[in-house]
Amino acid sequence: MTMLPNVSATKKFKLLIINKPLRMKALKTALTLVVFLFTHLIFAQLIGEPFPEMETETVEDEIITLPNDTMDKYTLVGLAYSKKSEDDLNTWFSPVYNKFIRKEEGLFAGFSYDVNVYFVPMFTGAKAAGQGTAKRKAAKDMDERLLPHILFYKGKLDPYKDALQLEEKDIPYFFVIDKQGNIILTTSGAYSDDKMDEIENVLEED
Repeated sequence: MTMLPNVSATKKFKLLIINKPLRMKALKTALTLVVFLFTHLIFAQLIGEPFPEMETETVEDEIITLPNDTMDKYTLVGLAYSKKSEDDLNTWFSPVYNKFIRKEEGLFAGFSYDVNVYFVPMFTGAKAAGQGTAKRKAAKDMDERLLPHILFYKGKLDPYKDALQLEEKDIPYFFVIDKQGNIILTTSGAYSDDKMDEIENVLEED
């Protein structure tokens, strides 16, 4: 006698095969959410804390100490300390320039933000020796309109890694600092419109 296949078991097996990608997708989504919430919890602890003093240089070797030399107005600072994080830092250049640096004219002149903006590649450890080369390359290759907003840090990483929770080396970190030198907003990673909205919202509360 010919045995008929167990239809119920076959269906269950097919469902397991079909649902496996869905389960993996759900797991990845859950992990992403956990990381997002954990990161925001850590960053929330920085709100109201003073931004640690950081001595930097422009491409013209002018010394600018953050936040001491920038407390005339609110300041947006982006930090990166690896090649990968610098790549993500670069995704902010154009939108930040258009939003905060470029001076509007005519009817829109009164709608521009009056903030300091600085992007800071950090040269630490063995990479510290490359700061001079990086400055010369920036002076040669970078848009001259952005150059005044690029600062170079050379020195120890640990004091800032600990104070600012710079745990992931492959992403840039952004901080909005008020006129008293205190952190009022933090975000990280490549540019997104949502992150820009957060920055604008905190600046508009001033």
